[in-house]
Amino acid sequence: MNKAIDFASVFLLFTLFSHQFILRVSSSNSPILPNQGYADERILKPEQEHVHEVHCSRERSRAARKVIEEYLTPFLEQENYQLSSKCRLHPENDMFRDQEEHKICLGFHDWKCGYCKKSFRDEKFLDQHFDNRHSNHLNLSDGKCLADLCGALHCDAVMNTKFSRSKCNPAAATRNKHLCESLAESCFPVSDGPSASRLHEIFLHQFCEAHTCSGKQKPFSRGGKVQKSIFVVVSGALILVLLPLFYLFLYLVQRDMKSSTQELRRISKMGRKSKPS
Repeated sequence: MNKAIDFASVFLLFTLFSHQFILRVSSSNSPILPNQGYADERILKPEQEHVHEVHCSRERSRAARKVIEEYLTPFLEQENYQLSSKCRLHPENDMFRDQEEHKICLGFHDWKCGYCKKSFRDEKFLDQHFDNRHSNHLNLSDGKCLADLCGALHCDAVMNTKFSRSKCNPAAATRNKHLCESLAESCFPVSDGPSASRLHEIFLHQFCEAHTCSGKQKPFSRGGKVQKSIFVVVSGALILVLLPLFYLFLYLVQRDMKSSTQELRRISKMGRKSKPS
């Protein structure tokens, strides 16, 4: 009886090992069917052909563009001021502008190329696609790299990089401040009128004065689009909460006044009835 049990155990183990071996062999030799996994490879695999070398950081250029849109553009719109094409902050002076405008974001992991409609699961793969397939849409003129202005525009503050938390370098702060002041002079000449003069002052406060190692002045001290939108949301929420409470207060006051009036009338009638005839 014991021998039969031992034989059955050995046979069962042999069967399991054989089954695992057959599965491994079949999976390693199985051909890839057409379109099987192709979509993922098409979407995620970085392209290696036609690489066009560009000495300008797309990521930092994007950060500079974000800073301009959030912390400068609201003031330009308020003054109805048009930047000169000679100003390095002008949208045309961004070599990646055309490509960035041809990005289609359909979802968090769903990006599409506006030129050829190819899909990607991450923005970085779309960036690589632009570099490899659509480099002819880059504006390679001199002075078109927005990343070169990142020092003046405090890009590290919006990128939340380790550089924004590193020890301040006085020489770098001085160099960035000079670049910042030159941008203020070229983009908002005081001689161009009151609007340019006001924007010149705003630009100095918003960007240039923070280029110091004292730590007293923070960048974007005048606020921007983000702060204004948050203020609007908070204000709207407070109104939605306080308005019903206000009407409830009015209702309770009116109800108390009405009950008090009725009580006074009742007391008055009782006083009249108690008088002798």
